[in-house]
Amino acid sequence: MATNVLALDTVEEVGGMDRRADRSGIDKRTSPSGSTSGQSAPVLAHRRTWLDSSSVARVRQRLQIHSTVQGDESVFVGSEGSNPTSATGSVSGVSERVSNTPGMDGPAAYAVFNDPDADTCPVDALSFAAFSPITRDAAVSSPTNREGESFPQRHGKLTARNRQPTYMEYQESDEPLDFQRIEVLKPSEVDEVVAADLDHASAMLIQALVLRMEYMVHSRQSFCTTTERVLTTNPREGKRGRAHSTSSSRSVSPPPPLPIPPVFSEVTIPDEDNRKYGSPVMRAGIVQLINKDTLEVTFDLKQPHWRNFIDDLNIMLTLSVDGPVKSFAFRRLSYLGLRYEMHGLLNEAREVVAAKRCPHRDFYNVRKVDTHVHAASCMNHKHLLRFIKKRAKENKDEPVCQDANGKTMTLGEVFTSLNLTPHHLSVDMLDVHADRNTFHRFDKFNMKYNPLGQSRFREIFLKTDNFTGGKFFAQLLREVIDDLEESKYQMAEPRVSIYGRSKDEWGKLARWAVEHKMASANVRWLIQVPRLYNVYKSKGQVKSFQDILDNIFLPLFEATLKPKEHPDLFRFLTEVAGFDSVDDESKAETTTLSRDTALPSDWTSDHNPPYAYYLFYMYANITALNNLRRKLGYNVFTLRPHCGEAGPVHHLAAAFLLSENISHGLLLRKVPALQYLYYLAQIGVAMSPLSNNSLFLDYHRSPLPEFRSRGLAISLSTDDPLMFHYTREPLIEEYSIAAQVWKLGSADMAELARNSVLMSGFQHQVKQHWLGRHYDREGVEGNDIRCTNVPDVRIAYRHETLVEELQTLCGAITQDDESPQRRFSKS
Repeated sequence: MATNVLALDTVEEVGGMDRRADRSGIDKRTSPSGSTSGQSAPVLAHRRTWLDSSSVARVRQRLQIHSTVQGDESVFVGSEGSNPTSATGSVSGVSERVSNTPGMDGPAAYAVFNDPDADTCPVDALSFAAFSPITRDAAVSSPTNREGESFPQRHGKLTARNRQPTYMEYQESDEPLDFQRIEVLKPSEVDEVVAADLDHASAMLIQALVLRMEYMVHSRQSFCTTTERVLTTNPREGKRGRAHSTSSSRSVSPPPPLPIPPVFSEVTIPDEDNRKYGSPVMRAGIVQLINKDTLEVTFDLKQPHWRNFIDDLNIMLTLSVDGPVKSFAFRRLSYLGLRYEMHGLLNEAREVVAAKRCPHRDFYNVRKVDTHVHAASCMNHKHLLRFIKKRAKENKDEPVCQDANGKTMTLGEVFTSLNLTPHHLSVDMLDVHADRNTFHRFDKFNMKYNPLGQSRFREIFLKTDNFTGGKFFAQLLREVIDDLEESKYQMAEPRVSIYGRSKDEWGKLARWAVEHKMASANVRWLIQVPRLYNVYKSKGQVKSFQDILDNIFLPLFEATLKPKEHPDLFRFLTEVAGFDSVDDESKAETTTLSRDTALPSDWTSDHNPPYAYYLFYMYANITALNNLRRKLGYNVFTLRPHCGEAGPVHHLAAAFLLSENISHGLLLRKVPALQYLYYLAQIGVAMSPLSNNSLFLDYHRSPLPEFRSRGLAISLSTDDPLMFHYTREPLIEEYSIAAQVWKLGSADMAELARNSVLMSGFQHQVKQHWLGRHYDREGVEGNDIRCTNVPDVRIAYRHETLVEELQTLCGAITQDDESPQRRFSKS
């Protein structure tokens, strides 16, 4: 039996005869032309260092990095002093080969273990990092894949001293991007039990991805381009290996200019009469366009059906608790996290150098979007205090509300009724900041929206529909927007509320936005719909759940079909990116959903509908609205709900099918199958660790660093700066704390910022200016480091890893199975 060893192969340029190095015991010298070492040409030293069993034990103890690919038997085996590539032995463990991309400066290493009982194989990446960066002119060895084909090798001088092209000198090339890749050799034979579990898990995961693709396509929402491409090709093609990322289509032209900043008054109202498409009516909770005379449908809006959704949701719930799927997903997620750690150890220096060589760009001047922030709390508490004091001094004689008897009160009289003067106010008295008493107490957290504990102050200063027409709230928001515009590189997507209690809510909100000129190049608006049917029902404001749907969606169809009759709403909708569903997810749900669940018109009970019920009917009506607006050439909307902050995990299953991206997503850490699906579909997750720290999860327990390392599409957001932040730049505060706690580097910060722009609702032309002309392409071709400051190495790693994971699933489909493309077309 061969001895357990670890072999480190390195190639180093050592120069002339007098620079001999014999530390490794083996010193072979060659030159690219095969000349002797006496020539003046640079000479390469091939060094191989062997670690004995005791060293291997220390390696295991120092760093546990595991490869979780099942059944991998393609390993290099050897005994001390022998060549591992020629030795023989029977090994049932698992190994990873860390290979140098041809032309890459750095060590090539092979980790070798002979442990028949081991399910994983640790690799000492720190040993690799201990060697200084080196150069090489030609490959010393030619590793082969399991088909016996040699990996491509490139000859030619490459030294660290060579001048690299500047950011305006990037050249198009068909060569693979140079960095040290981690490759896992696939076994020629796999155990039947392992193969059966892999086939079962792959089939279910692919089915879930195809279902999401169908829902996204029908609703005009975006779906990951890479995932769609791999799924809609022949699954057998995915077993041939990976095409390395290249820069073959890299554009060296600058990004397009930024579009003209939006101004509501300059939005053109169409002259076309769209009434020919029919009149909007609500049927079974979903808007349809009909002819009022014949009552026939005049335009197919491609609405989904409740029963189909319930069947698909049951598939997702079954998948999330399926044993083989859970095991497979957990192992793949663990592998992805450890693979990223290995990537960092091997390529961190190269990423740092790439970022330093990019002129002008750094973390502060790359675009970053606060993808989850509520308008009513988008300022910090000191800002709100100063604003209230200022208004109390300058507008004390202005009528602002009515008392219980209907008497009009001025702002000065409101302060007098509370025995207060502006001078007495302080941040502590304002009491809007979250503290330890709000942890797992959503009711107390909601009370923080009331300055000084008075709902009247919230009504005066933080509402769009009040006695003053939302004047003070607009002024306060304008100050926040001015700060964003001054910073230039910070954007936000504030959420304003539509409750669904009456149809005139939309008109009032649109009038407020247009009159107070709330349009900005740094802001896109989202509409949040609170899940408060039971509250409205108890107050007699609605009779059934369909009343809420009528009040939310029918005005949007009216403004789309008759823009001249609703000019303010039409203009406002041009700056709306999507919809959000908000409330406390931890509330108990008393109703179990089924195919026979009551329709919205029949939902007249006092109980609140379940989360998935709200989400489906929002999705269904957004789908209908998007299909109509796309037909007419208008902008469309996305569904981006709060999801996975608390409560049951089936919320994440519903959101996987219906939502373009989500906010929070904390519960993904408890459901590996869904977490793996969110990774494969690259669903954006806007995480707010400071918010979670005060409400549901301590900061040090946040899954954000784990999600990020595994490759989920994560962005940082503030949620409620009024409650959680102290500075006038809460988004920078969020980034700075995360960087300090989790030791994020410049590439990590730039990657998070790039993700935030990608998952945001800003227009395509704006994203082109911020991220590069071809930002929507796959892999390195979609990255312009001049705009994003994200190294190509990081983008290539993320892209190649995702493609490999998808090909692993598609490659597991047997020839008798239908391809994903056929399944999708049939559905």
